[in-house]
Amino acid sequence: MKTIRFGFSPCPNDTIQFHAMVHGLIDTHGYKFEPVMADVEELNRMALGSELELTKVSYGVLGKLLPDYWCLRTGGALGRGCGPLWVARGNTGAAQLARSPIAHPGVNTTAYLLTKLRLGDDFDGVSMLFSDIMEAVTSGEVPSGIIIHEGRFTYADKGLTKIEDLGQWWERETGLPIPLGCIVLKRELEGVDPALIQSIMRESLRFAKENPAEATAWVREHAQELDEEVIESHIGLYVNEFSEDIGEEGERAVRELLARQRAIEPELANWTGDLFPPA
Repeated sequence: MKTIRFGFSPCPNDTIQFHAMVHGLIDTHGYKFEPVMADVEELNRMALGSELELTKVSYGVLGKLLPDYWCLRTGGALGRGCGPLWVARGNTGAAQLARSPIAHPGVNTTAYLLTKLRLGDDFDGVSMLFSDIMEAVTSGEVPSGIIIHEGRFTYADKGLTKIEDLGQWWERETGLPIPLGCIVLKRELEGVDPALIQSIMRESLRFAKENPAEATAWVREHAQELDEEVIESHIGLYVNEFSEDIGEEGERAVRELLARQRAIEPELANWTGDLFPPA
């Protein structure tokens, strides 16, 4: 049996999708998937260091990984109405907040890239763990912040105001869904078939859909927010039609994000090879 270290976040959309494959509840075709659970920015850094064979990363870092990793078509987070939110206390205007420090979940995240695309790359960013951002804003440590994951369901309960939905901004700008996170697989893994890995991931997702109660305890064990309604809303939003296969529209969205990133980060190589493994 070949062991593959598989990095993903403790967020419900990841744990629900990958529960079956890491617990051996489906046929994994001779692979054993060893979970490495971490914040997405930590996973981004690990991928940049080539530490993991298979891992969830932000689309915001994909352009730096393409020489070494395939972008898989399955298991990612991509959709509409699910982008990062820019939040603050009170009714301070966006123009003033844009001139003040803005907390974000890490320089390799899609949230950070979207903020750069929206506000310009000279904004005053403050990097912190995504789960600390709302508290930093409510306490006054920073005037505003970019929140992701479960935060979009709970920010109002903490007295915060939405300044802008960066996903909606992207959708207006491009007409495309927003690519948030993807699964990447090392290109040079001996004896590992990318198409088979994708197939296993699809089967794991299908198992979750058909047997939702199987993963409930594991999902709750790792979730930041324990409210059952929040967990269900999180899964319902981020596990969608693009999770099984991003499709042609998803591919266009990914390529558009990479092109816009290269326009503001000229040091980013223009990858001319395949993004996705052969079918």
